[in-house]
Amino acid sequence: WSTAVLVAAALVVVAIVVLNRPHTPPTAAAAPNTPVNGSGAAASAQGRTSNPPWDTPADTTAAVAAAGLPMLGEEGNAVHIHAHLDIIINGAPVQIPANIGIDEVRQRISPLHSHDTTGVIHIESPTAPATFTLGQFFTEWQVSLAADHIGGLTVDGTHQLKAYVNGKPYTGAPADLVLAAHDEIALVYGTQAQQTNVPSTYQWTNGL
Repeated sequence: WSTAVLVAAALVVVAIVVLNRPHTPPTAAAAPNTPVNGSGAAASAQGRTSNPPWDTPADTTAAVAAAGLPMLGEEGNAVHIHAHLDIIINGAPVQIPANIGIDEVRQRISPLHSHDTTGVIHIESPTAPATFTLGQFFTEWQVSLAADHIGGLTVDGTHQLKAYVNGKPYTGAPADLVLAAHDEIALVYGTQAQQTNVPSTYQWTNGL
């Protein structure tokens, strides 16, 4: 009987301690930072494996979704920067078409897009921070891009594919290249002799 009394007394003490312990609310988990560009870059871009020229894809909304990006009702302004892209194939420039990432029928726009054929890439995100890659732009364009090819043009014994940023060689996978404000990006496919006179600057107009 004395043992039972002792056990009961101990339980009462424990209950009193628990009831009188200060209440500490659980720490709220930090909300995940989900930038508009979604998860990370890929080492390659999805799309056509044909030779240039490459026009704007027929289904812009599907191409933007493949890049992991949303279609917006209007351009964002939390991040508003521009980069310029030159593509040179066997010594000749390739035109970047207008309206990559723009669905004119649905009146929707990707935060990553082109308005004209100048090669200017517009990055206009409604959330910040947000980063975007060259691979995402190529996926929106539906042109396949990796370290060993661009479209249907592959690296071989005599042809190289090199990326440059502001005239300097970029050593990573071209698709992983992060777009930054006023970068001059050049993708050059051709012989070693054709890897010369790479554009290093772009003449930006007012407003860009």
